[in-house]
Amino acid sequence: MLTTRPFDDDKLHEECGVFGVYGHPEAAALAALGLHALQHRGQEAAGIVAYDGEQFHAHRGMGHVGENFSSKDVIERLKGYSAIGHVRYATTGEVAMRNVQPLFADFEFGGLAICHNGNLTNSYHLRRQLVRRGSLLQSTSDTEVIVHLIATSLKDTVEERVVDALRPLEGAYSLVALTQQGLIGVRDPLGVRPLVLGKLGDGWILASESCALDIIGATFERDIEPGELVMIDRHGIKSRKPFEPKRKRLCVFEYIYFARPDSVMDGVGIYDARKRIGAELARESPVAADIVVPVPDSGVPSAIGYAAECGLPFELGIIRNHYVGRTFIEPTDQIRHLGVKLKHSVNRGQIEGKRVILVDDSIVRGTTSTKIVAMLRAAGAAEVHMRISSPPTSNSCFYGIATPDRDHLLASHMSVDEMARHIGVESLAFISIDGLYRAMGEAKRDPAAPKFCDACFTGDYPVPLIDHEAGQVSTQLSLLTETA
Repeated sequence: MLTTRPFDDDKLHEECGVFGVYGHPEAAALAALGLHALQHRGQEAAGIVAYDGEQFHAHRGMGHVGENFSSKDVIERLKGYSAIGHVRYATTGEVAMRNVQPLFADFEFGGLAICHNGNLTNSYHLRRQLVRRGSLLQSTSDTEVIVHLIATSLKDTVEERVVDALRPLEGAYSLVALTQQGLIGVRDPLGVRPLVLGKLGDGWILASESCALDIIGATFERDIEPGELVMIDRHGIKSRKPFEPKRKRLCVFEYIYFARPDSVMDGVGIYDARKRIGAELARESPVAADIVVPVPDSGVPSAIGYAAECGLPFELGIIRNHYVGRTFIEPTDQIRHLGVKLKHSVNRGQIEGKRVILVDDSIVRGTTSTKIVAMLRAAGAAEVHMRISSPPTSNSCFYGIATPDRDHLLASHMSVDEMARHIGVESLAFISIDGLYRAMGEAKRDPAAPKFCDACFTGDYPVPLIDHEAGQVSTQLSLLTETA
């Protein structure tokens, strides 16, 4: 099969997106719209579970939201005044229907559906304990661990069971759960993964990002705080913080790449943050050139900031094709080589004879950068200087971002000069870690108390990597394969 996402293979993939609605007659339709807004966070699968006061109704499928929830019949079958939904990019577990969320189970207290964004760093350890106690796990997703911990809890209420289940968890998570009693939202104690609260009429909304509130006309109320659990039912909303307080460490890559540019996190607009990062990068690493060109789409805001700071023209020298779908061409080597142009092509009129500053958000394996630079050279660029709006990605993420093993990260085994020669550019520069923090409003990174989770740059992991340090790989859990 010829991939139509050749450059996406060299990106830090989105984690997942969650969405919840309580108290609205069109809950499932709102959930589908919310998931559309969160599609950038996960593109492998999507699912919605709704509750009508008597029954739970579910629809899940592989592929994009539009492929699964464009039918009026599907939405009409998802009856109820409350619903939760999920878009998935696999960070643990294989790509199969049994791992598509929300997961649902019947308990002593009734039904419960749950979905989460993030990754548990001790899920393998917890799975082994559950299996020893007789649990029969049906998926390879770490989310199912939470389901079984709820099932085996001896607490009296649903809320207390959820709290009890979350106490042994290590890692990063924002989750929403739907029960017969109401809607539950929880954010991990460090707040590594985002979760926001919104209001729509008499109904309440939970979502991974504020852009999902905008699409349905909901008002943004506030961020769910790190370590906070909210319970939403017919009596309104109740908040509690059942976990030991910890210093907040929101993933800084949300600001660099993952979140949609029109979202706001912790009061900071993502688009403005990226422009500030680009401006700081220009101050740190100026170079004589004729134009500034972004790698679309994620490099655009930083390139705008870079161009404005250094007084150079901003040009769309690379054009992205937004309408590329999946193809099943069996390629020869020649056709496979042409496939890299399916998604991006060079705007030759803007490039030929120019000294180009190429701005991108990150370098992972380096394959994307190498291909794009070669395309610019072929279009007649006189010079290519690459500027990256994040520090070198030299460490893997274990908190819900799909990254290669450290050995496959270019920055883990090459200096910046070596990377420049490998990619084929006249110069290469990354924003410094202190520069990144300056762009985010801090004087510099405080090693003793950093504001963000930046482990992929610094190796400073704020949550213990229990499974990884024990040599356990949570994706190698089952010999069963499944086709969907």
